Amino acid sequence: MSAVLPRNAPPVMQESPGLWILAWRRLLNDRVGVICLAVVAAYLAMMLASFTGLVAGDWNKEKGVSYANPAFLAGAENLEAREVTNKDASTRAKPVDLSDIDPLAPRYKEWEERAAKIAVTETRRSETLPFGGDKWGRDVLAKAVKGSEVSIFVGLTAALFATLIGTVLGAMAGYWGGRVNDFLEWFYNIFTSIPYILLILAFAAVFKRGLDTIIVILALTGWTGIYRLVRAEYIKHCGREYVKAAQAIGASHLSRMFIHILPNASHVILVQLSQHVVSFIKAEVILSFLGLGVPVDMVSWGTMLAEAQNELVIGKWWQLFAAGASMAILVTAFSMLTDSLRDALDPKLK
Repeated sequence: MSAVLPRNAPPVMQESPGLWILAWRRLLNDRVGVICLAVVAAYLAMMLASFTGLVAGDWNKEKGVSYANPAFLAGAENLEAREVTNKDASTRAKPVDLSDIDPLAPRYKEWEERAAKIAVTETRRSETLPFGGDKWGRDVLAKAVKGSEVSIFVGLTAALFATLIGTVLGAMAGYWGGRVNDFLEWFYNIFTSIPYILLILAFAAVFKRGLDTIIVILALTGWTGIYRLVRAEYIKHCGREYVKAAQAIGASHLSRMFIHILPNASHVILVQLSQHVVSFIKAEVILSFLGLGVPVDMVSWGTMLAEAQNELVIGKWWQLFAAGASMAILVTAFSMLTDSLRDALDPKLK
């Protein structure tokens, strides 16, 4: 009886990792990219904590004296606070007798007696705050945290809308071509013929101040860059074999545009989205600094810088440092993270 030899089992085919998994692995191998990702994640967590009121919920509360010194400068003399205190004391001096010229003067004494019966607790303001105070005694550190919420929210939201507009228009121009492409190119040339910052200032001067206004302005003026890149990607991919195969099996135009081609252009869109966030944060700071951004009852890094320019004259530098350092760290980390994302998604650049 002959032995039956077992047949050789077919080799097991291992599924190759996709683009995003490979990109994530390359990003994790980049030390600078990982550090920048951690910094950006920390800022996003701080923004969410500020939005929910866990931190900086009382940023508008007057906790300290005017221009309260930072805690690490506790021994320094605060001449401005002393001047304000002396001024308040002088205003509480003995009132002048106005009975001859004021018909209500006889009732002043009665009102003073009634007011004296009401217990009023005056909160003693602190001479120092963790990172100093502004003119009204508000905590500069809390203002910087609350300002990050506004600036990051505007940058992220406006970047998402601008990316959406640029992606849709670029996909239409690159896929359809012909008259659609000609019209969108004409529309694009109109926007790019006007200087970017001038276009933003013109829109901001016309519309009312507010977060929604800033987001709309930045979204309507910032879509041009991603439009050109997405259009070029669609022109390149429309002639590829996988698109023709999708057409052969009966895939619709929308299916080919946004299911087949769009994932292959997503790396370009993601990198441009990151760059838009950085540029829009800086644009919001500029608009708020010029008084065309957030309303007066809100705080952002731009409004803090606007207040700090007057404080520098009297040597109060901590509000400028808090706003400038917060913005510089985030913008630098986001810019370097964008470079790492571009290298991870397109390793041919290395």
